[in-house]
Amino acid sequence: MSLSSPDLDLPACDFTVFGGTGDLALRKLLPGLYERERQRQLHPATRIIGVSRHALDDAGYRDLVTTALFDHVPEDHLEAGAVHRLINRLHHLALDAHDPEDWDLLHGLLKEEVSTSSTSGTGSTGPTRIFYLAVGSDLFGPICQRLDDLGLVDAESRVVLEKPIGADLASSRAVNDAVGQVFEERQVFRIDHYLGKESVQNLLVTRFANIFLEPIWDSRWVDHVQITVSETLGAAGRGDYYDRAGAMRDMVQNHLLQLLCLVAMEPPTYVGGDAHDAVRDEKLKVLRALKPLTGAAVDRDTVRGQYTTYGEEIGHPSTTETFVALRAEVQNWRWAGVPFYLRTGKRLARKESTIEVVFKEPPHAMFPHSEGVTTPNRLTVRMQPDEGMQLHVTAKHPGPGGIRLHPASLDLSYADAFDERSPDAYERLLLDVMRGIPTLFMRRDEVEAAWAWTEPVIEQWQRSAVEPVRYHPGTTGPAAAATLLAREGRTWLGEA
Repeated sequence: MSLSSPDLDLPACDFTVFGGTGDLALRKLLPGLYERERQRQLHPATRIIGVSRHALDDAGYRDLVTTALFDHVPEDHLEAGAVHRLINRLHHLALDAHDPEDWDLLHGLLKEEVSTSSTSGTGSTGPTRIFYLAVGSDLFGPICQRLDDLGLVDAESRVVLEKPIGADLASSRAVNDAVGQVFEERQVFRIDHYLGKESVQNLLVTRFANIFLEPIWDSRWVDHVQITVSETLGAAGRGDYYDRAGAMRDMVQNHLLQLLCLVAMEPPTYVGGDAHDAVRDEKLKVLRALKPLTGAAVDRDTVRGQYTTYGEEIGHPSTTETFVALRAEVQNWRWAGVPFYLRTGKRLARKESTIEVVFKEPPHAMFPHSEGVTTPNRLTVRMQPDEGMQLHVTAKHPGPGGIRLHPASLDLSYADAFDERSPDAYERLLLDVMRGIPTLFMRRDEVEAAWAWTEPVIEQWQRSAVEPVRYHPGTTGPAAAATLLAREGRTWLGEA
């Protein structure tokens, strides 16, 4: 896995962001690069080039980014020297994708000689060109082709693709084919920011660096798994995109399935070092082992919801789902018969992302005359709001006169346990792009395997023409989501 350190030998990069004035760039990408600048990890010759349709010169773009840094970087991390150094790296090009002259300007800027005695640290003659495509996936292919036509792509170049990659399996393959005409698979970094979260990476360390968990991490000991990603915000501000995607395409097909894979995957031979594909190989096996959800199984094992004010927020009636809950199974030796419950939604009661691994009850009640209550042991992985882990156990309540059982938790909060800030997910992933480490990025076969599993669910919803179940903002979602578990004697843990 990737860990940042002040002495990283990063190459010089020309980091070009298509969509350089968009929300993602200003809220996540540039603040992430700023943190690397603050740690003095960026090579002196690295440049950051924002590309958009806005008529901004370099000075105007630098003003825009400065404002964004003050809006999105914690106040105690703002250092005048670091801000100044980052701002001086910035350039902006107003580019119309259909205007050849605009592309000539980009060609001229990227072909400029960089005045430095050593630009890359890798023996190459120029900076590593990184192209971050924070635009719609329909533009991925045309942009890559244009870059190739201009001779801007070489063996060291890299391209970063933001989700969603296509809207279904066919369009995903078309996008990947178009990008693959220009970039080799090793040069393509498909980003899922959930994989860059500290708690997600710690899940692998917890599983595979601690011997006491792995022997009980299977169907003999695990009762079920719950994965929840809930949001309090609605779709306002990105309604055009969200109404085309919905919760299944926006969240389940990528984020939630990736989390499921990390919980269910077999131990890779190695994690880190040069074994970049070891983790991705194991995740792919999980995706291919998912029990298909088709036809009546979709009606039985999925719930679609929509919060009641959604149409009002986006300005028109819609049948797009803003909430999904579903029951999945991994059909392999380790997980046969263990249900994985996934749910995600907008306008819910809490903003949280958690994984709950719930273990089975003890096979024999050794304290039949005890007082108090017991709950199944479980491991909670918190990705937000407070990154960390909890191991829930049953303990004896202190005091004489008999045994009183009481649920207790062993709590690991990363903020309390380590005197060090947890880097933002994008900050970590951008660092890995510059280092050329693809472990935390999705491979093409992973993306397409995820689409192959989710597409029949979407098609069944469309065939049935049943509208999403309505739920009120600020609640835990549709009541039918609770029924999904209740019919098997289970309940959702926490409050979404």
